[in-house]
This record gives sequence, C-alpha cells and structure tokens, in this order.
Amino acid sequence: MALRGPFLRLLRTQIRQSQQNRAQSVAVLGAPFSKGQKRGGVEHGPKVIRDAGLIERLSGLDYSVHDFGDLSFQHLEQDEPYMDVKSPRSVGAANKKLSSAVSRAVGAGHTLVMLGGDHSLAIGSVSGHAQQCPDLCVIWVDAHADINTPMTSPSGNLHGQPVAFMLKELQDKMPEIPGFSWAKPFLSSRDLVYIGLRDVDPGEHQILKNLGIQYFTMRDIDRLGIQRVMEVTFDHLLARKQRPIHLSFDIDAFDPSLAPATGTPVNGGLTYREGIYLTEEIHNTGLLSVMDLVEVNPILGANQEAVEATASLAVDVVASSLGQTREGSHGSIDAIPAEKSDTEQLCL
Repeated sequence: MALRGPFLRLLRTQIRQSQQNRAQSVAVLGAPFSKGQKRGGVEHGPKVIRDAGLIERLSGLDYSVHDFGDLSFQHLEQDEPYMDVKSPRSVGAANKKLSSAVSRAVGAGHTLVMLGGDHSLAIGSVSGHAQQCPDLCVIWVDAHADINTPMTSPSGNLHGQPVAFMLKELQDKMPEIPGFSWAKPFLSSRDLVYIGLRDVDPGEHQILKNLGIQYFTMRDIDRLGIQRVMEVTFDHLLARKQRPIHLSFDIDAFDPSLAPATGTPVNGGLTYREGIYLTEEIHNTGLLSVMDLVEVNPILGANQEAVEATASLAVDVVASSLGQTREGSHGSIDAIPAEKSDTEQLCL
C-alpha cells in the first residue's frame, strides 16, 4: 500500500507521455436488451442516454467520437428456463453478438462505451474486450455483486450472474447453460475489484470470501473514504503491471435519490461526488479501454423528471470517465491574450 502515491504519479506520467503522439478515439455502442431480468424498459436505456446529450458532451472533449448506433437482437420464441435460469438462449445469443462487436471496436483502436440494457450484457462486453486485451482488469461499480451461479441465484435472472461466467475459479461450479457454449471463463479473481456493494446474496458472499475477491461495500466507503478506496483499487489491480481497465458501471451504484429510474434500487448508495471522483480517478490512470453503463430504465421513473435525472447522471459518469473535469473542459491556448496597443487596433 505504501506504493500508492509515488506509483500513481509515475503511472500517470508514463501513460500521458505514451499518449502524446496518439490520436484518441471513442466509440459508442448501444445494446438495447432486457432479457437478463424481468422488468421491461431497460432496453430503452441507450436512447434516453443519447437523448440526454451524451454524444454532444463527448464531442466537447479531446476525442474523435464515433456513434456505432444500436445492435439489433433476435427475439427467440422458444426460450424455456434452464435450472431456473430465465431466457438463457436469448441472453447467450445477445452476448455473443455483443462480444464480437466489442472485440471489433477495441481492435480498431477505439475506447468503447457500451450503453445497456441490463447488466447481463457484461458477459459479452468484457469477453469481447478480453479477446483483444487478455491481460485486462475489471472495476465493477454496483450495488450488487452479480456473481451468483445458477445454483445460488435466488431469482434465476442472468443480470445477477454475469461475473460467474467470466471467472476461471468458478468454472467447475457453472453448468452448461443453453446459449453459452461460446462463452469460456477468462478472468482471474485477483483481476476484479467491486465498489459500492450493499445488497449481496448469501451465495455471492460465500463466493467473494472463498475466492478472496477485493471488494468495497458502502460501509467501507464510509469508513475509508472514496480516495482511499481508489488508491487501494489501483494498488491491487495495477501495481504488478499497467494494463487495460474495463469499467462496468451499473447506475444503481448511486443512491436512488440520484438515479431513481433503474430496476433494482438500493438505499444508501454512492453520492454524486463519490461516483464522479471514482470515474475521474479511473480516467487519470490513462488505462480505461472499455466501459459499460447499464440498467437505466426510463419506464421505472416515477415521472419525466426522474428519468431525465437518471439519464443526465449516466452522461456525467461517462464523460468524467473520459476526461471531463469539475474544473470544466477547456481548449488549450498558447498564451493569455494581452490588450492590443492603439497602433495594433488601427491596423485592424
């Protein structure tokens, strides 16, 4: 832990130096998909986030922005539950398609923003990223651990199980789910950190403890402060080597007073300042490669104001992850302008 200050300063200097001569490009990809859970409406998340001004906001930063539009997912008429797992074939097919799209975007040199949709989409998003960057690490910001296996899941909803599909250590705990023959585990438990947990199922708690996964509950954030949480996170993930970061951000990580239009709100979540500090620090590493922003559900907002507040918050999260600061985003100037002399004014 003693490395955190000097390590992070050195890391940021090295990354910024390596990026000076490289153009930066951001791609936005929508995944309007809801079959990983039971509440309709989350498939409209990409649209309301775009409508809240995402593309315009990103265009104001120092990036070339490419909006790849939304993926189109096939509706399967026959998709019976398997071991209480709901819509396995639909979720598997959607994630396979998303995985290929993410892999292509990362391979083309873009930093990718994936707009969900529900959090089951992280299976495809992270696996597609790992095809191009097998040494990646994952920061999972969420009220929930989403690490249930089909045997521990109380609901059978796959948006509560995506991490279990990724982890090598859970390979022998995962049955062969229809629709997922393409998905192979690729992530080690030491390459994952959770931030914001406050609603963890009994089976998930056992998995977290048994695998020694680094996680921070909201109590930990209260006790340590978000600055210390981020220092420990980066020490854990990046001290051994610099590597790409995949940020998977569920909007329900925030307190419901800030993000009411979501499917599984839990009281006592991140404040605005904590969430934005978190994403600012991830940007400051220079290592963000892909991020997911999921679980915005406009149908569940009590009114239009609630929907707009949630979508606007999502835009702020993405923008701060990509360099927007609370000092403002300013174009560079070579020198502070001076008042023109009378002679210079006459020449004009």
